This record gives sequence, C-alpha cells and structure tokens, in this order.
Amino acid sequence: MTLSPRRVSLLVAANTALAPFAIDAYLPAMPALAESIGASVHRTELSISFFLLGFAVGQLTGGPLSDRLGRRPVLLTGLVIFFLASLMIITANELEQLLFWRLIQAIGGGACVVNSAAIVRDRFSGKEAAKVMSTMAMIMMLAPLAAPAVGSMLLYLSDWWLIFVFLAMYAAFLFWLMGRHLPETRPPGTPAASFKQVLRNYYSVLSHREAMGYVFAVAATFSGMFAFITASPFLYMTHYGLSPAVYPLVFGLNVIVMAGSNRVNIRLLKNRTPQQNMSLGLLIQLVVAVCLTLLVLTGLDSLITVVPLIMLFMGMVGLITPNAISSLLEHFGHMSATATALLGSVQFTCGALAGVVVSAFEIDSAWPMVLTMVVVSLGGNLALRVLAGKVKVGSADE
Repeated sequence: MTLSPRRVSLLVAANTALAPFAIDAYLPAMPALAESIGASVHRTELSISFFLLGFAVGQLTGGPLSDRLGRRPVLLTGLVIFFLASLMIITANELEQLLFWRLIQAIGGGACVVNSAAIVRDRFSGKEAAKVMSTMAMIMMLAPLAAPAVGSMLLYLSDWWLIFVFLAMYAAFLFWLMGRHLPETRPPGTPAASFKQVLRNYYSVLSHREAMGYVFAVAATFSGMFAFITASPFLYMTHYGLSPAVYPLVFGLNVIVMAGSNRVNIRLLKNRTPQQNMSLGLLIQLVVAVCLTLLVLTGLDSLITVVPLIMLFMGMVGLITPNAISSLLEHFGHMSATATALLGSVQFTCGALAGVVVSAFEIDSAWPMVLTMVVVSLGGNLALRVLAGKVKVGSADE
C-alpha cells in the first residue's frame, strides 16, 4: 500500500491526537470529578501528572518493542489497553483508583503514540520529514482545540464519566482505522534488537551530545506547557472566574495559535534550518515567561493580560517540537522508535514533574505556574545552546 505524505499525516495525526484528547477532554469536568471522588481540585489535578508518567513508561517500553516487532502490533495492543483502562476509570470512586487507572490508560496510549514519529521516519527524512511532522502536528492540534469543548458538552449531557466512555470509543475507532488502513512500515529485514542492544541503543542516544540538546529543548517546552495545562482549570475557572462553558473557548485560543505557528514553521523551513526555528521558538518562550512573571509581580495579571501571553507561549510548540523530532531522528533513523520513545519518555516525565510542582502549592495565585515556566524555558534555551552548539543551531547550510 502506497503511503503519501498526506495519508501519513492524517493517520499518524489521528493516532497522536489520542494523547491530547485524554489529557484535555476532562479538564472542564475537573471540579465535578474531584467532588465525585471526594478530593480537592488540586489533588485531582495529579491525575494529569500520573497520565504523563504512564505515557512516558508506555513510550519507553513501546519504542523498542516497535523496532523489534513492528509498528502495527505494538500500536494495536496499546489501543486495547487504553480502551479497557478508560472503561475502568468510570468505576473509580476514590482518588487512588483514578490515579491507578489513569496510569494504565497512559501506558497503553504511550505505546500507541510512540509509533507516530517512527512511521514518518520509516518513509521520509530531512526537511521532508520535518514538513510531514509539522503538517501532522497542525492536524493533531485540532484535538486539544476540540477536546475541552467536547468534554464540556458531555459534562452538560450527563456527568464526568461520559467523557471516559467517549475516550474508550475513540480508541476503538482508532483500532479499526489503523487495522484497516495502516500497513506495516518497519523496513523488512530489519534485525531485531536484544534486551542488551535496546539498552545500548538508549545509551547511544543519551550519550549523543547534540541529540540530548534536542531532547531537553522539547522536554522544557512540554514542562512549560503542562505547567499551564495543570494549572488552567483552577487558574481560569476558580482564580479568574471563568465558567466551565467558557473555559474551552479560552483554552482553545492556545491551540489556534499553535496551529498557525505550524504553518509558519513550514514556510520558514524553505529558507531556514529546523535548528534555527527551534532556537527562535525557545527564545520567544523565555521572553513570554519573564513577562508573565512581571505581570504577577506587579499585580496586573488578569484574563486580559495573561491569556494573550499564554497563547504566544503555547504557540511556540509548533516551532520547537516538529523540528526537534526531525533533527533527533536524522541521527537515529536506524532505531527511530527507540529514539522517539526516549524523547517522549523524557518530555512527558518532565511535564509530569512540572504538573506535580504546580499542584503542590494549593494557593490562589498564578505564581507556581509562571515561576515553573520561567525556569524550564531558561533550561531549554541553555540545553539547546550548550549541548547542540551555536554553530549547529545557527547553520543554514543544508
């Protein structure tokens, strides 16, 4: 079966959208879910961090299995796990049960999504891969735009549990879609790696200076993004007084900017390198994080002042993530799923830790979020410059 760039983009975007739907769809229902399980909103927000940790584990194990067994069997097995765990979440009546099944749900989701970039790398390379990934990301971003709105609608129709029924049905749809339309893309005759070889593969990525610059750049971006996502239900609905019905609209503005930045990225790639775009995005995020800190420090933070800056910060994901992935896989095309798994596990673990930090401070303020965003943005800029190197980042000779 011939896989055109457009077909690949659509299939892997549908697969990758599983994660933002699982993360964002239940955000409007966070207060209702917290009340149902008898926990505070801040403690219930830990379910986001548990999902990110499970997602990291799913990618870390699913990547090597994908390189060994093929993309299809790992992807389809992960979807089954996600489907079953989503249904079990409905039965949760206390926080511990919710956190456990969110962890299992995420392990299945991670095993699915880790295959997306590997499938692209199986078929494309260089700037073409970056463009396909950017197109994929733009399509995928419709999910976090729609997810809170879908969650708010389902919450209106019934209760929080209906959101997880929806997630289970989406996983079932993906199982049918991938089983019917996605052929095996792993190159035939690729030797299967032993457990020791898998460890050596991970070590080869971890010990590659330039590659780790890209890994930590993405990890920093995800940490800042999930600091906001974790804080947003409390910050927007409780601190700034938005209703659950309006929250999805304000949240969705971020995704519109992210989709636009992906289009900008595609255009900029005609004359700039992926590394240059990545560096620009990280610099803008740092400036925005500093501006947010100044707003909170002066007491001028409000929806009118904070939301536009958050939109700009989130939008830079479109300049950073697709370019970092394509740059990383240029060095590890022979074990793309393993390299992608390591990238995903690091970025989602860092995102989970950022969420834990934000949730740990049960105070009516934006300080935990903005300080976390400043620290991780500074770290991302330093990581790219120190590890990837100024010459590499600034070079346009391709």
